[in-house]
Amino acid sequence: MLRQHRRALAWLVGLACIAGAVVALFDIETPLRPFLISLFLLVVPGAAVVGLLRDRDPLAALSVGAAASLVLNVLLAEAMLLFGAWSPRAGVATVAVLGGFMYVLRVLYRGKSMQTEQGARAR
Repeated sequence: MLRQHRRALAWLVGLACIAGAVVALFDIETPLRPFLISLFLLVVPGAAVVGLLRDRDPLAALSVGAAASLVLNVLLAEAMLLFGAWSPRAGVATVAVLGGFMYVLRVLYRGKSMQTEQGARAR
């Protein structure tokens, strides 16, 4: 039962993050705009980093994910200001691309480790 609640919460947060990206990229005016965009900017990089920290203490992984999310957003904002290229849409798109890149790394990393485990079992 707890597993189903976790999965439902993960889907709910994921859909809210997607909605935040869509709201920011297409400049949709809604009362939930600040919440959805903030959720997207804080959750996506953190979740991507936590996904890369496999087999770690959950509290440590969560702490590192939150810190990485804040660091990524601050560095991105500073770089955009430094180069005079401030654009909220570009910021959201960059966070989405970096989150997707880290997700691909996670999939490749887990696929490689699963192949290694299967090879060790066959011997």
